[in-house]
Amino acid sequence: MERLTPVHQRAPGRWQVGTISAVRAETPRVKSFRIDLPMWMPHLPGQHYDVRLTAPDGYQAQRSYSVASSPLDKGTIELTIDRLEEGEVSTYFHDVVVEGDQVELRGPFASYFVWRGQSPVLLIGGGSGVVPLMAMLRHRRRTMPDLPMRLIYSVRNADDVIYAGELGHETVVTYSRSAPPGWGGHTGRIDAAMVAEAAPEGATTFICGSNAFVEAASRLAMDAGADPSQILTERFGPTG
Repeated sequence: MERLTPVHQRAPGRWQVGTISAVRAETPRVKSFRIDLPMWMPHLPGQHYDVRLTAPDGYQAQRSYSVASSPLDKGTIELTIDRLEEGEVSTYFHDVVVEGDQVELRGPFASYFVWRGQSPVLLIGGGSGVVPLMAMLRHRRRTMPDLPMRLIYSVRNADDVIYAGELGHETVVTYSRSAPPGWGGHTGRIDAAMVAEAAPEGATTFICGSNAFVEAASRLAMDAGADPSQILTERFGPTG
C-alpha cells in the first residue's frame, strides 16, 4: 500500500541564522524567499517559522510565516511573504533583503493546522492564505500524486495570483473582483456550488485566509456536507 513519506516531528530548534539563497517575485506585492538553514529539520505541511529582526539599538520585531515548501526539500525552507505597508518585517524582506543576506529564525512550530496524510483533502485559500496550502499540495505531488486533493483559490484579480506557474488541474481559481481578459472560469466569491463540486466525499478541509474569508468558507464547507470536526482553519491578521 502506498504511503506518504514519513515526517518525524521533533521539538522546534533554537534561534538560528539562515542564509537567503533565492528570492522570487510571485506578484507585485508577494515574494518567496528560499532560506538555507544550518540546523534544518523536516516540518509538517502547514507549520510555520518565527522570523526575528534586531535593530542596531536592540529593538526587535518578530513575525510568524507559514512554510510554503515540502519537507522533502532538505536543508532549506521557503517562506512566501506578503508586503504590508505598515509591516516592520515584511517591508524589510521586500525592500532590503537580497540573495546572500542572513536572517534569524526558529521553528518549525506545531499547529493543529497540519496535513498528516489524510485523504481525501479539500483546500480553500483566500489571497496569501494559499501559502500553507501550497506546502500541502507540493508535498502531495511529490509523495502520493494520486491522493485526492483539490484546491479552491480566491483572489481579487490576476495580479494577486501567487504560485501562478504551479497551479494545476487540481486547482479551481475564482477572481472576486476582476478576471483577466478572456477568462472563462469562475468569477466572484466562492459559493456553495463551487465547494460542493470540488469537495470529495468525506474530505478533510483546510481553510486559510482572513477572518471573514475563513468564516464564510467554513459555512460553505458545512453546507456542502463537510463534518465540522474535519474542518481545520488558519487565520492571518494585518501584522507584518
